[in-house]
Amino acid sequence: ELESKGGVDRILFIVNGSPSQCKLITSFLDFPTSSATMDGDVDANVEITILSDPTGEAGRKFGVSRGFRPDDASLSPFAKQFCTGIGIGPPWMTLPAVLPGYFGNPNGRREWIETSLKQGQLAGRWPDNILELDNDQNIVGNKFDNTPFGLSSWGRRPFELATLRLQSLIGIQIKHYDELKPVDDRCLTQQGGCAIVEKGGNSIYSWVDRGLCDVPDIHDILEEISVDN
Repeated sequence: ELESKGGVDRILFIVNGSPSQCKLITSFLDFPTSSATMDGDVDANVEITILSDPTGEAGRKFGVSRGFRPDDASLSPFAKQFCTGIGIGPPWMTLPAVLPGYFGNPNGRREWIETSLKQGQLAGRWPDNILELDNDQNIVGNKFDNTPFGLSSWGRRPFELATLRLQSLIGIQIKHYDELKPVDDRCLTQQGGCAIVEKGGNSIYSWVDRGLCDVPDIHDILEEISVDN
């Protein structure tokens, strides 16, 4: 969808991990990418470039949230992450972002959820039986289409997004934790962000996460690009 908007020259992901961890993540998610260090050369022809930032310095300079009580040395990073996970803040937006994954949203969008579930299902990540695929791996059925009480017509059905998050949690984060665990403990609690920048360096869109799962809506980003074009 980004490509169809036109005018998108580069897509960059800065990952708080080592170059080898970046390559591992891209292999899990089937990104059409190349990997590079923060100071390394990259192939200008790739669709997505992954940049390695093991210490999270780029994010802090961008102004992302550092998580719950980042300067409190008496708490372990795992305790801080647990507090954020149960909604204790700041940041305070974890529960408002997490709960709609369980309750659904009649006005939500699910195309990207189905695409992501399909990618995980083909990779063998559990749960791996949500979608029905034909011989050409096209989606022909979704178990959430049978959600009762008329909720199957919702844009995002109850537990649909939560199922995708569970698939990623078990199949990537937990299964490969030893390979993907932060190089710098500060990155365990540090949140993320997003920006759209014109060629001249002017930012036309900026976002910082305010809790776990509090990420920008890709359709808002597409709209910003459309307006700018």
